Amino acid sequence: MRAVELPDSIRKQMMPKMTKDFFGPSPGIFIGTYGYPDVNTGPLGMVTQNNSSPADWLKKSYQEIIAIRSGMIRSAKKENIFSKEKIVANMQEISLAKVPTEVEMMFNKAPRLSINFDAIVQPMGAFAKLEKLTVTENPKISRKVERITSDDLKAAESTFQLYRAGTDVYKVQTILSSGALGIAKRMVPTRWSITATDDIIGKSLLKQVRDYKSVNEYMVFEAFNLDNHFLILLMPGSWEFENVESWFSGAWGLSHEYEPFSGRTKYAEKQAGGYYASRLAIIEYLRKIRRQARVFALREIHKEYSTPLGVWQVRENVRAAMAKPRRFATLREALTYMGQLTKKPLNLYTDKSRILRQRRLTDF
Repeated sequence: MRAVELPDSIRKQMMPKMTKDFFGPSPGIFIGTYGYPDVNTGPLGMVTQNNSSPADWLKKSYQEIIAIRSGMIRSAKKENIFSKEKIVANMQEISLAKVPTEVEMMFNKAPRLSINFDAIVQPMGAFAKLEKLTVTENPKISRKVERITSDDLKAAESTFQLYRAGTDVYKVQTILSSGALGIAKRMVPTRWSITATDDIIGKSLLKQVRDYKSVNEYMVFEAFNLDNHFLILLMPGSWEFENVESWFSGAWGLSHEYEPFSGRTKYAEKQAGGYYASRLAIIEYLRKIRRQARVFALREIHKEYSTPLGVWQVRENVRAAMAKPRRFATLREALTYMGQLTKKPLNLYTDKSRILRQRRLTDF
């Protein structure tokens, strides 16, 4: 994560609340990666009343998102991922709860007020070393979550069952990270749990999607929020997925990832969490319309997106895009339309495409 000093207006508002003792609600936890398998773990402390989900942030400005997240203290205590200490059990209860749980936290010194940005994790606020944690109320855990997490299931199966039962994907990520799932209970760093959740759910949904009939037309979807522009093209045929990311940082860079009908065998290292977040949102749409398709997805990251906000914005941008298709009879018509929307010439992207090189008679 990259730490950045907060604007003076937010700093002046938050400084009086940054003390060695915290009393208030905890909406979740954070598990670090440094030193794995001995990592920094701890609950989040909410010092403001705004605990909105990333699903609600898409139309907000950078400043509004920073203001929301600056009111979240990230506590840290070094623990092994297999630890059975009481603090780990408490964090699991906090993660399972359907509403923020009241806690008391004691730090070794007042939290350090800054905001941390990361390409995968949503922004994090003040940081403090945790000395003592006390859960001061009984966490309110829904019956469906309690039932699924108490079953003797593999972590991947429990993850999908939680999602299928209607648990929000952001909540599922937190529960997986806490170590409450699986046969061999272990905590999962937050960065990894975000991508793992998207991948697990996406693969599970694909088992159904691959059996659906193909779409019978060309559909283009678009979203532009937070200086990220997304275009998704669905084409007739069996499931294939191709994701292209193009970004401007002095010059335009480009990364490309591809998935055949049978699925990937290697992690999408070039795009990491962004690949899986985009894929999940598209698969959710295909499952909703009960169709499969060849998919070409494009993300143009404009130079104004100078500070990463996390892959939640990819997931929510693509979800927003999939709400409204533009329909075309031929591939040529669809690509002509897309070419009118991209900042760079579309052929820079399509020339590298594996799927679009597979021209079919129905494309014309």
